[in-house]
Amino acid sequence: MDCIVEFFAGLFSDFGTGAVPMEAYLVVSCVMFFAGIYGFLSRKNMLMVLISVELMLNAADLNLVVFNRYLFPAQSEGFFFTLFAIGIAAAETAIAIAIIINIYRHTNNTIYMDENITTMKH
Repeated sequence: MDCIVEFFAGLFSDFGTGAVPMEAYLVVSCVMFFAGIYGFLSRKNMLMVLISVELMLNAADLNLVVFNRYLFPAQSEGFFFTLFAIGIAAAETAIAIAIIINIYRHTNNTIYMDENITTMKH
């Protein structure tokens, strides 16, 4: 337990200077990513699964920005790659929501991962 307290105390050791350490961003990104994994594995509603996937993508984008900012502060390739990834994620979301809406129109029921997909096969 003491090592956990020391870890978080080390994260915010320069709290008064206004600089946020890289580890704090990585902890937030890790929590976001594992929350997305948990949502992806535990939810049956397709819309909630889609939201969980987006949460995982946002965590990866946050990692890209943080590593670019702290490792190469004068360069901006990480920011451009992140903007590209956000654009791809938006397109993926639009297509997935269109598919979910079409399944809902076909079945007139709440869309769950296992039940409605097997119904669509028949």
